[in-house]
Amino acid sequence: MKKKKLNLATGILIGLVLGVIVGLLLQGHVDAANKFIAPFGTIYLNLLKAIVVPLVLFSITQGIISMKDIKKVGAIGGKTIVYYLITTAFAVTIGLVIANVAKVGSGYTLDMAAVETYEATTAELNMMDTLVNIFPSNVVGAMANATMLQVIVIALFFGFGILLAGEKAKTVESFVNGMSEVCIKIMGLIIKISPIGVFALICPVIAANGPEVLLPLIKLIVVVYASCIIHMIVVYSTTVKAIGKISPLKFFKTMGPAMLFAFTSASSVGTLPFNMECTQKLGAEKEISSFVLPLGATINMDGTAIYQGVSAIFIAQIFGINLTMEQMIMIVLTATLASIGTAGVPGSGVVMLTMVLTTVGLPLEGLALVAGVDRILDMARTTVNITGDASCTMCIDAMEKRKQAKKAAKEAA
Repeated sequence: MKKKKLNLATGILIGLVLGVIVGLLLQGHVDAANKFIAPFGTIYLNLLKAIVVPLVLFSITQGIISMKDIKKVGAIGGKTIVYYLITTAFAVTIGLVIANVAKVGSGYTLDMAAVETYEATTAELNMMDTLVNIFPSNVVGAMANATMLQVIVIALFFGFGILLAGEKAKTVESFVNGMSEVCIKIMGLIIKISPIGVFALICPVIAANGPEVLLPLIKLIVVVYASCIIHMIVVYSTTVKAIGKISPLKFFKTMGPAMLFAFTSASSVGTLPFNMECTQKLGAEKEISSFVLPLGATINMDGTAIYQGVSAIFIAQIFGINLTMEQMIMIVLTATLASIGTAGVPGSGVVMLTMVLTTVGLPLEGLALVAGVDRILDMARTTVNITGDASCTMCIDAMEKRKQAKKAAKEAA
């Protein structure tokens, strides 16, 4: 009998469960977990991050070349950004509504010691600076620092240049296609060791954040996770069904490996290779997924937006501040706009939250109260972020296929 091969999703799930069990056993021995287990998780993430920049650069460039039309690239890019902004606005609104209904800050005893020892940081939302920072002054520097928006811009210009050069750039086009395939093969090798990477990533987190740390903020954690689940079920199920013409059950089942890895790693960029593989299994064209997903990993922050809304209400309530409707609208706008340019790496949500609190005049000291469980919350919001990227990919792909079918039918008539 042929031996049945363990699929990736099952392997990752086993790694996750074992990581949680071992993490619980190592409570009180956090140093051992950080010293002997965490390094393997870091090595795994480093391998993924190392391939992400060339993968994004060559896959986006290849995607643009395969579209063969600069206008088509612009149309797809415009639809993608509009989708991301709308779903982010929905996400932060859902977070605000559920946090208010659940009275997320009620019953919490304010730990003044944590507040007093916290050093407040300030962050300003300057859209012009964000715009300027999108365009790199040094191609090598942008790639070396893994500044993903800048890498995307570089890929766009190289793709446009190859299209405009035509026959003279055939050699460069072959090189780009070849490098894209090489990056995908390397990515496949790294993904095979995912169960080990997942185990090594989750174990130290569980060891460091035991029940005694989570219990005081359990209501905040429950509200954030509930909001994330509701957003995925309602918003993504609706869009993939109505626009993408895909069964929501099929969508979430196929996205399993990517979602599990995102939950464990808390890195949108690190999950990008998984997301590309899952969306292509769902039927997305490579040219669409290789363009939409890297853009989403950088600017689409639905889960982070939910975290902003819930945390803002939590901090306001524990400090006895009643937010006005105008302030809540400002939270929606700020969280939506701040998502653009925020790097898809662990911890970026705290930077965005600082912007949101500053905008509506809430005490920055409140950050100290959620900082202790930020990693636990980051796992949920990253899962939502990458699932949103995939839902957008499937919707854009379906729209483009319908557009091409209509064009073909018109030409045939």
